[in-house]
Amino acid sequence: MVAPFVTHRALDGATYRLEGELDLQAPCTSAVEVVAGGRLVEFTAGPATLGADVADSLGIGAPDSELTFQKGTLRIHESVEREARSGLVERPSLVVWRGERHSLVTRLYGLGTAQVLGLLRSVRITENEHGLSLGPDPSAGSAFARPATVIKEVPGLGLLELSRRTKEHTAQLPPWKGVSVASGELFRDTLSDGSPFFVIASSELWATVVPLASTSVERVPEVVGRLTLRRTG
Repeated sequence: MVAPFVTHRALDGATYRLEGELDLQAPCTSAVEVVAGGRLVEFTAGPATLGADVADSLGIGAPDSELTFQKGTLRIHESVEREARSGLVERPSLVVWRGERHSLVTRLYGLGTAQVLGLLRSVRITENEHGLSLGPDPSAGSAFARPATVIKEVPGLGLLELSRRTKEHTAQLPPWKGVSVASGELFRDTLSDGSPFFVIASSELWATVVPLASTSVERVPEVVGRLTLRRTG
């Protein structure tokens, strides 16, 4: 069954509504970089299974620590990585917070459990039906480094990435005029390897579309025309 619309929440609290005659049922992830504890930390949020999926992909077993934290369950997986050429040993921790319907994942290097907890206490985690958001505490020296993104695969279109529009985005617009679509202005450009990609720009929203192997690139403008993207919060 094709969902007529979906709403996704980004980690910086922005919410996006996607509506159209497309298959919008796939889950999304959201990523953001936060300066916390003097470190630049990347957080990724997604479905409740995201943490377990990441642990499996890294070959990491059961967590070394598990505790209740900010209305969810916090699991810390410790591991040892050795760089084959240099012999350098690193001890990253996979940190997974799981709520009722969503989870949050990050990897931290060189921190013990107490230090991990101290860093996370400077970032408030809030869950609602549409996803997770983070609230960095300025008094603890935490802040967003840049707007969060929402990443979602849309069959027939490709990989869609949404974020708030910034001045930096405006500076990246191609010098040519785009095509008017329901969600703003559509531009086509190419990546450094020659692969095509598209940009949808409106006054409040910036979206990129990277076609997948199964996507008909020439049909992307027509498919985008059947999709409405709005930032609702």
